[in-house]
Amino acid sequence: MTRNSCIFKVRKNAPVAQLDRASGYGPEGWGFESLRAYMENGTPPPEILFGSHERWMREALAEAEKAEAVGEVPIGCVVVHGLSVIGRGHNQTETLQEPTAHAEMIAISAAAASLGSRRLEDCVLYVTLEPCPMCAGAIVLARIPVVVFGAMDPKAGASGSLFRILEDERLNHRCEVIPGVMADEASQKLSAFFRKVRKTEGN
Repeated sequence: MTRNSCIFKVRKNAPVAQLDRASGYGPEGWGFESLRAYMENGTPPPEILFGSHERWMREALAEAEKAEAVGEVPIGCVVVHGLSVIGRGHNQTETLQEPTAHAEMIAISAAAASLGSRRLEDCVLYVTLEPCPMCAGAIVLARIPVVVFGAMDPKAGASGSLFRILEDERLNHRCEVIPGVMADEASQKLSAFFRKVRKTEGN
């Protein structure tokens, strides 16, 4: 293990969401070999290593529940710095009637305000659904080094499904992308939401 990397294992063939705006999911997963450590002196503490992704993804899922509670598509996001969440967000596009009010955009803005910097170079972003092109662009601009997400989005995903914006070598910043973390939970939440919406619209 080098000073600036650590080794993880991620389950392949992770389930993905069945989402109306991103229908036609199929079982697909990626593995990854390294995650850039964002602690300066040596290996990160055990909490940041094995098992920590699920810990922080649960925080993102809690944000998704806040979105669902007000009738929004249940997508949630948190930005982690060290061992603290410094930015939280959930989908609010309908509530605010604002097309850019995605969970990632809100969480990134909150994290930048918390650090007093537009660059989030020592942070990890966790989001329940694969980022769209807009959010992927914001992640690149914020210089976030690591992005962890749950369910894939084959109709709008920009982190492996349709595009690979976060890993595009033509850009001046690239991210480590870790997909499929707690994909079951993220998928089930999205599926249940849209079943309820279809049932309501059918009455």
